[in-house]
Amino acid sequence: MTADQILSWSPSAIVFDCDGTLMDTERHWQEARNITFRIFGLNPPPGFADRAKGVHYTECGALMAQETGKPDLVDDLAGTLLNTFTALVDQDPVTMPGAAALVRLAARHRPLAVASNCPRSMVESCLARAGLLSCFQHVVVPGDDVRPKPEPDVYRAAARLCGVPPHEALAVEDSLTGMESARRAGLRVIGIGTRPPGPDAELADLWVASLADSELLTWARSRLGE
Repeated sequence: MTADQILSWSPSAIVFDCDGTLMDTERHWQEARNITFRIFGLNPPPGFADRAKGVHYTECGALMAQETGKPDLVDDLAGTLLNTFTALVDQDPVTMPGAAALVRLAARHRPLAVASNCPRSMVESCLARAGLLSCFQHVVVPGDDVRPKPEPDVYRAAARLCGVPPHEALAVEDSLTGMESARRAGLRVIGIGTRPPGPDAELADLWVASLADSELLTWARSRLGE
């Protein structure tokens, strides 16, 4: 589906990522990773922030241990990372530009869900403090039989809970990891941020700089009310 086709299409449900899409928490993850590295006397490998973006915290801990040659620290790194992130978010929960307006508009016309790699308590706490939790019928996170992104499980489950086939649902994502998850689940994808070069650009049907994008808001007002 091309960008023009996305903007002429009306999804039956919308599934949002949370970190970096609805909530301005990706900076907290980056700070938490840096703090965790320092606590253990380790140096972040070059380019680590890009490789870690959107990765589940347990897998991030494993990646930190692997890339620093400390395989015995996997659990300690993951636990410290989550605790540090939780403290940072609690101090400063902020929504991304345009997120609140778009979610509230969409919630009046379509079932909404969140599909996140974060723990449920963290997602629900952030959204509640932002006044957005009541807009979502479902919050889907990794669990016993739901694998984290980039596996398709969270998006597939979110579409099912919203009562629509995946191809009728729209995913809104800021990370390539999340876009891959949504694409593998069969959803159409809006990517937030700068369109990357090469094949990664094809992970999203439409790229917008932010959820405050005027073209996106015009689309939401005209298509979601149908």
